[in-house]
Amino acid sequence: MDYGGGYSTTSYGAQGGAGGGGFMGGSQSGSQGGAGKGTYGKDTLRPVTIKQIVDAQQPHPDAEFKIDEVEITQISFVGQIRNISTQTTNITYKLDDGTGTVEVKQWIDADAANSMGTLDGTVSKPKLVENEWARVWGRLKAFNNRRHVGAHVIRPITDKMDITYHLLEATYVHLYFTKGSLDSIKQENGTATGNQEVGYGGGGADTSMNGRSIPNVSMNARNVYRVLRDSPQNNEGLHVQNIASLASMNVNEVLKAGDELLSHSMIFTTVDDNTWALLEF
Repeated sequence: MDYGGGYSTTSYGAQGGAGGGGFMGGSQSGSQGGAGKGTYGKDTLRPVTIKQIVDAQQPHPDAEFKIDEVEITQISFVGQIRNISTQTTNITYKLDDGTGTVEVKQWIDADAANSMGTLDGTVSKPKLVENEWARVWGRLKAFNNRRHVGAHVIRPITDKMDITYHLLEATYVHLYFTKGSLDSIKQENGTATGNQEVGYGGGGADTSMNGRSIPNVSMNARNVYRVLRDSPQNNEGLHVQNIASLASMNVNEVLKAGDELLSHSMIFTTVDDNTWALLEF
């Protein structure tokens, strides 16, 4: 993938869907025979959060959905499986990634399953179970004013760091479309901000981090940010208890400050909701 000069599509581990029961970019619902009606050639595979799926805009029922004012076709996201409902023709999963919930439908292809040597295809497909995390590649759809994702591929996540990687990528792409490319942000802010760092001495003046303008936040939020920036830590970041100790704050103050930083996309959660790391650019 390449987010430098222009947003590029990404297979994000699925090799564009070619790596096993996947989908071909350009496969759309409905007939492919209608000339000019398909979107083949402009399909993208965009990493998103479930909240972005829920908030996606659709100008009219036949239009493509839009996120950040940009059309989406294929999407990729992660979530914890809250429920599995097996029907004759499809399996419906309810996924939750901490930002929202969405239903994912995967249609059962009996002919394909039989060709694999089993009636249900369970020998060839990875096991999906409730309360475990999964990654989905598919397409956002609406039926009777209810949204769901038609899954091309859904697989269990074996490495929990994949969850963090995905959320980081979804955040990066969102910022690309809302703030511009990293190079353009650096060019716009480089002269004005120089090498300033986030200040913690007092006041609420805007500051910068690696060329990115930082909005006004409270003193407690600045202290939490400073601890996360300056304290030794592994890839998982720091737990709120550790932050409270290092910042000489109580846990409730740290949690409130963390909500501020999360709302400004300055930090992100890692292994759980109370373990944070800096979101750097």
